[in-house]
Amino acid sequence: MAESWATLGIDLHLEPTGAGGLRRGLTDALRDAVRTGRLAPGTRLPSSRTLATDLGIARNTVADAYADLVAEGWLTARQGSGTRVATGIPATVGEAAPAPRRRVRGRPTHNLTPGTPDLAAFPRTEWLKAARRALTAAPNDALGYGDPRGRPELRTALAGYLARSRGVRADPGNIVVCAGFAHGLQILAKVLRARGARTVAVESYGLSVHWNLLTDAGLAIPPLPYDERATDTRAIPDAGAVLLTPAHQFPMGTALHPDRRAAVVDWARRTGGLVLEDDYDGEFRYDRQPVGALQGLDPDHVVYLGTASKSLAPGLRLGWMVLPPSLVEECAAAKGNSDGCGVLDQLTLAEFLTSGAYDRQVRSARLRYRHRRDALVAALTARAPEVHVTGIAAGLHAVLRLPPGTERSVVQAAAWQGLALHGLATYRHGHADTDPLDALVVGYGTPPDHAWTAALEALCRVLP
Repeated sequence: MAESWATLGIDLHLEPTGAGGLRRGLTDALRDAVRTGRLAPGTRLPSSRTLATDLGIARNTVADAYADLVAEGWLTARQGSGTRVATGIPATVGEAAPAPRRRVRGRPTHNLTPGTPDLAAFPRTEWLKAARRALTAAPNDALGYGDPRGRPELRTALAGYLARSRGVRADPGNIVVCAGFAHGLQILAKVLRARGARTVAVESYGLSVHWNLLTDAGLAIPPLPYDERATDTRAIPDAGAVLLTPAHQFPMGTALHPDRRAAVVDWARRTGGLVLEDDYDGEFRYDRQPVGALQGLDPDHVVYLGTASKSLAPGLRLGWMVLPPSLVEECAAAKGNSDGCGVLDQLTLAEFLTSGAYDRQVRSARLRYRHRRDALVAALTARAPEVHVTGIAAGLHAVLRLPPGTERSVVQAAAWQGLALHGLATYRHGHADTDPLDALVVGYGTPPDHAWTAALEALCRVLP
């Protein structure tokens, strides 16, 4: 009978004390049951949902109590095995229960923050083959300082690939290789400031690290309005440039409406301003036709920025700017030769592109991420039908709309369970004129394949 109970975890008699609140009372009661030997080592506990129903309390309260006791070493939690009493704890009847320790937050067990692909899926074998071929064929002068725009092999390969896959109108001579998007934005901010620009308009939702790069260069960053048609580009303030994610707005996940694509190009032509196009994940699309690069509408007024950070790995530190001809010399001079763009990696990426290995990698990753997205949508439909999922037609993240007033508590509950998760408030401009929304921005590209199911389970546990 005891074995059956331990296996199924059906009933668990507990009497949480009222002192210190429900969570503290439940934690103390569970710890006391383990300490006195009433719960033997290896005993499987009921799920947080089951115990919460039995006790008539909130599920998050049970989940937090379990997490506290896991952190203290009284319990263990493992995917497929549930929550169990830890082994190696002696029964010490009558001993006073130790004071609960504050959980030490270290590296999260599961990471659902957006911005990083599955690093375990990096094509190491193919990359190594491409590196060997590239190094064997490289001329001796390739190992020198070279052109600050980057290796001609890579710029030529990028021009062909971007024209074919993203509709970018690129000449190799107008491409400058940089160490990722942030490096490219730093270069552009420096050039814009030198040209006399004082303002770069930005989207109401985005990355503060990018906004900070602009303000550090002395540029103001007024936010543009956002609505169901994505960023409103019809009334851009007096600015030298505008920074956009038109193919897949980050983090909201919408594509810029065609009318507004035309409007921002018209603004650039009329005022002489620049559109800085961040095409951070344009290769990943699932349920829609490809949205071509905005740069294809007017190469003289749009700067196209892309990277290998999502398609391969951010640690490569490889990005590129496709510039209007009038900007090339200034950006190359602002970049200089101390940029962190290793020649060997540039040559390897060029070989990766021309050999077809890059296309194969993107197609494989696109299929894998689509399966993850489908699993995310299915799990939420089954277990949290009140949570509305948006921004899922493309990219590596989704936006989960929550009931009003719940975003902060969900993020806190996730942190206590070792789940790294960002709320939408993290990405909202401090001066945005849009109404705040309660939502989560879930990056489903980050976990490795073997951890995706457990990460999805952890997410469902913390949802209201």
